[in-house]
Amino acid sequence: MIFSFINPSEEDVKNASEHVILNYYAAKASINPQLSVPSVPLGTETIYHETLDRYGPHVSLMAISDLQGVLQSFFVGLLNAKRVLEIGSFTGSSAIYFANALKRNGVSPGPDAGDNMPVVGLDISEEFASIARDNFDRAGVSGYVNIIVGDARENLAKLEGQQFEVIFIDADKPSYKFYYDTILEKNLLSKGGLIIIDNTALWKTVDYLNKPVDNVETEAISKMPLENVSVKQLGRALHDFNEYIRNDPRTEVVMFPVFTGMSFVRILDNV
Repeated sequence: MIFSFINPSEEDVKNASEHVILNYYAAKASINPQLSVPSVPLGTETIYHETLDRYGPHVSLMAISDLQGVLQSFFVGLLNAKRVLEIGSFTGSSAIYFANALKRNGVSPGPDAGDNMPVVGLDISEEFASIARDNFDRAGVSGYVNIIVGDARENLAKLEGQQFEVIFIDADKPSYKFYYDTILEKNLLSKGGLIIIDNTALWKTVDYLNKPVDNVETEAISKMPLENVSVKQLGRALHDFNEYIRNDPRTEVVMFPVFTGMSFVRILDNV
């Protein structure tokens, strides 16, 4: 995966596939240099390369690309969002994009009257959260983001009573259905809000196209240690999740075949 599609070198363009070149062009066409709050927050590429140096190419793939960050920021602006929830924060790049977009919406740093921060991130790793907090300081958005460390399945339910205009799901894939259902059952998404779900076409999900499948034990897979879950099981769990939300009468979903699959979900008004 390419993290940065912005300002590719001549060598990058020369060696790129047609698909990657399209991404380079799309990134260039998506950056407005006249914005008072820049489309791409300062330092995000540095953060990615530091993550790459520290954890290697496989782990660093958990960071969103700059073009995806710009896309998600666009939706924050479109909805005039005031609060964002992300499930899975890693080393902080996505939260920085969200905070940057909220700045452009006129949201001030610091907690609101209910003592809630504009961006709330849930992550299982104190190590990643500590790095993310340092990165927030460097990016000038520490006053916007609160990372809650622990099991997101438990901490998500504790957010009942709060609402967010945008919710980004990018944590352990077998738990996607649990996160999705909890968001709806706890009324965490504001009216007219948007759920963005990352990686929904990842890990062999497309193997199930036009193929009948048996019932999948997604709940059982979600309780397994991640290191014990095979690529095939992850693909199966994601496919099962995609089928679940596709047939959910409460919501409408559109999956875009960009990056490793992004699904956009809204709650239907008649629910």
